[in-house]
Amino acid sequence: MDPKAIESSYARWAPIYDATFGAVTSIGRRRAVAAVNAHPGRVLEVGVGTGLALPLYDADCDVTGIDFSEDMLAKARRRVEERGLDHVKALRQMDARALDFPDNSFDTIVAMHVLSVVPEPEKVMAEIARVCAPGGRVIITNHFVRKRGVLAFLERITAPFANVLGWHSDFRIETVLRDDLSVAQQSSLPPVGMMTFLMMEKPRLS
Repeated sequence: MDPKAIESSYARWAPIYDATFGAVTSIGRRRAVAAVNAHPGRVLEVGVGTGLALPLYDADCDVTGIDFSEDMLAKARRRVEERGLDHVKALRQMDARALDFPDNSFDTIVAMHVLSVVPEPEKVMAEIARVCAPGGRVIITNHFVRKRGVLAFLERITAPFANVLGWHSDFRIETVLRDDLSVAQQSSLPPVGMMTFLMMEKPRLS
């Protein structure tokens, strides 16, 4: 997707995001954060948005959130301040294609419902793998295109409108899979398996 289209799309969605997409994605968000909390440590949330997940992290997690949209980040910062979320260490505006962090910076990286809206998702995944520490995990919840059925048909016909909708309805799971990250868990999420939970691991150094 075009970066300017993404910026304008999220400026439109920011005021109503929590009540719309936020509600639809709540199951995946809770599943992802529960997986993070099982092994707390240094956490990077890519595409933190309005910060809906931030109150769900355990206090033992040191959370950094990034987002491309300043409109979304403004709401996230208010949420952190109003709720006193001391485990949130930083919220930064950043392009996920060029993360401003050293190699191996985080124990867990979370990308919830964001990879199908960023430009050049392969570059984003390369950056995620780079900043993930050896032995660390990458947790993704996202919609991936179906290969058959009525929903697959709808995904195909809406694909040309990605810049208007703000996401790719025909996003393929192969886009996020990498040789340097092994799949540890993969499962469908309700409702009707619309979203997928995916956990990948980065090999430890020998």
